[in-house]
Amino acid sequence: MSELQDLVALIRADTPLIVIETQDEPGVVALFRQTLRHVWRAMYRWSITEGLRRIDLDREDAAEGSADVGTLLRAIRSAEQRGVYLLLDMHPYLDVAGTRRQLRDLLQRRECLPHVVVLVGHRVELSDELEAIAVRHVPRLPDQAALLRVVREVANAYAAEHGGRRVEMDEQIVQRIVRNLQGLSLPDAQRIARHLVFDDGVLCESDLPKLQKLRFELLNRSGHLHFEYDTARFDEVAGARRLKRWVEQRRRVFVDGDAPPGLDPPKGVLLLGVQGCGKSMLAKAIAGGFGVPLVRLDFGTLYNKYHGETEANLRSALASTEQLAPCVLWIDEIEKGLAASASGEDGGVSRRVLGYLLTWMAERKSKVFLVATANQVQELPAELLRKGRFDEIFFVDLPVPEVRREVFTLHLASRGFDADAFDLDALAAASDGFSGAEIEQAIVSALYAAHAADVPLSDFGLRAELRQTRPLSVVMREQVDGLREWAATRTVPAD
Repeated sequence: MSELQDLVALIRADTPLIVIETQDEPGVVALFRQTLRHVWRAMYRWSITEGLRRIDLDREDAAEGSADVGTLLRAIRSAEQRGVYLLLDMHPYLDVAGTRRQLRDLLQRRECLPHVVVLVGHRVELSDELEAIAVRHVPRLPDQAALLRVVREVANAYAAEHGGRRVEMDEQIVQRIVRNLQGLSLPDAQRIARHLVFDDGVLCESDLPKLQKLRFELLNRSGHLHFEYDTARFDEVAGARRLKRWVEQRRRVFVDGDAPPGLDPPKGVLLLGVQGCGKSMLAKAIAGGFGVPLVRLDFGTLYNKYHGETEANLRSALASTEQLAPCVLWIDEIEKGLAASASGEDGGVSRRVLGYLLTWMAERKSKVFLVATANQVQELPAELLRKGRFDEIFFVDLPVPEVRREVFTLHLASRGFDADAFDLDALAAASDGFSGAEIEQAIVSALYAAHAADVPLSDFGLRAELRQTRPLSVVMREQVDGLREWAATRTVPAD
């Protein structure tokens, strides 16, 4: 059933109160006017600034009476024919008990005709007694055809304002832009399209990252998400060959939806491992491997002291993420956000957050690939680890000699050094038990020492720093060995 048919059905059923939360007031009014082709009712629009106007005729009549809410409700109640009343931003005035009582009498059809009252606003919060009567209608987001029209209209507007100069655009890029605008309302899509077009009069490949940034800023109004602008390429990450191959096998299915019947799209992975072994870099590399944006959810910002607010924050953050799809959602150190779920020390908040997260993981249909990272497996709830929650659980272990050699190569090259000028095999042997992060810090320390001594960086200096460093695998040997032993038979090695 189309959105227009939904509204026609609600009007024909004489629904007393319809609530629509939207920023696109003109779009909602236009849609209701389309219902007049299927069911005729007198139709009015009201706002506190212009009063009550009839809008179902070929023209808009002048405002009827005073704009105040009391006059409005009395006018509706005394109307001699059934009508549809679109009330824009009226809900704040319902905090007054007398006004709320007037509206309830109207909705209960006490001495009045069965009118349809529609409350329209950005966020419409009602008292319990009105919420029990209301039917909330969620406007559908525009499809690709509507978004393509928006882009064309903006291009035409640019030409009209620039003496007929046409926008330079590649049709394939336009189609990609339209796909990336999905999930936005028409006003938001138009705002982004104008930004891209009026910037330089060109729609090209370089506009896509800019579009993603603008789209994220529009959708992340809650502030619980962080857009990671710098995703990594797999060739920038040492090791993890099995994980890289796993992602590459699923890229086409996830991004293009190119899957044979019976093959479900990939949903996500859990990355367990020793601290400093590159889990965060791998999360970025997975987004780069899929070629989609990376969004990080900060669990710490979700928690709120007021009852129900934490769960509401999570719902809002996940809803915003789905509107950004296709994307990778990264939850770093997920065990810290769910640590109290088993003990109930926080009054059950973490348990409810976990429950909602698990439900979302199981039921979501959008192209959101979840990457969760964790260091302390014993703090993870069992419900999160059971089969089916994630497609796979990968363990990122301490790097083996050939991977440590690759780590030295990458970090030396990133700092402008020719890695072939160093004895990489000897450095890999000297760094046994080191994580990738610890190898990087040893290189940084050796560079500082070389700079202070006014000598070039050398193998001797690097090995000296390695000898002076006690890696985590030594400092926390029992914990690290316990984690590696647990993962040996329960997870898939990333390398």
